[in-house]
Amino acid sequence: MRDLDRLATSLRSRPVSCGPVRLVAVDGHAGSGKSTFSAKLAAALGGVPVLHLDDLATHQELFEWTGRLCAQVLGPFTRGEAARYAPYDWTVRRFGAPRTIDAADVVIVEGVGAGRRALRPYLTQLLWMDRGADASWARGRRRDGPGLTGFWDGWTVAEARHFAGDPSQPFADLLVRECGAGYEWFEPPSATA
Repeated sequence: MRDLDRLATSLRSRPVSCGPVRLVAVDGHAGSGKSTFSAKLAAALGGVPVLHLDDLATHQELFEWTGRLCAQVLGPFTRGEAARYAPYDWTVRRFGAPRTIDAADVVIVEGVGAGRRALRPYLTQLLWMDRGADASWARGRRRDGPGLTGFWDGWTVAEARHFAGDPSQPFADLLVRECGAGYEWFEPPSATA
């Protein structure tokens, strides 16, 4: 297991990628541990902002949020401005009050599809949670309970379709794996061959 502080130091040493921001993506299957890892990495980075793609997706647009992300977040960041976006409320099924994210030194964007083709030019690093689809989905279903079975049934089909057409994992700079109470990360085999 490696210390998250070392990863944080490495990320801070990378060049900016989106205006003055080092934009770090944490991608992986739903239920793979992206949110938990991102929170711990953000803390190791001194409390940097984390943008959750669940705030940009909707019931009708599970993966069609790229336009919102570009207009509300990436565009302002490239100009050195704060991002302002309206998070989606999954319970009442509408966008809520706007939130602001400063164009900080490092910003983490986490969620399924964070490493998609349209976003990669803005990323300083793409991290992939190294847990297979079936194991991730089973974990997510346990977390969310039987009340969301119907949602998960539709989600898994949509996610598989998304990654078939726009995979992120082959472009990851680092694979991240949970190990006990911590994490380990390594370069993908293709990067080291």
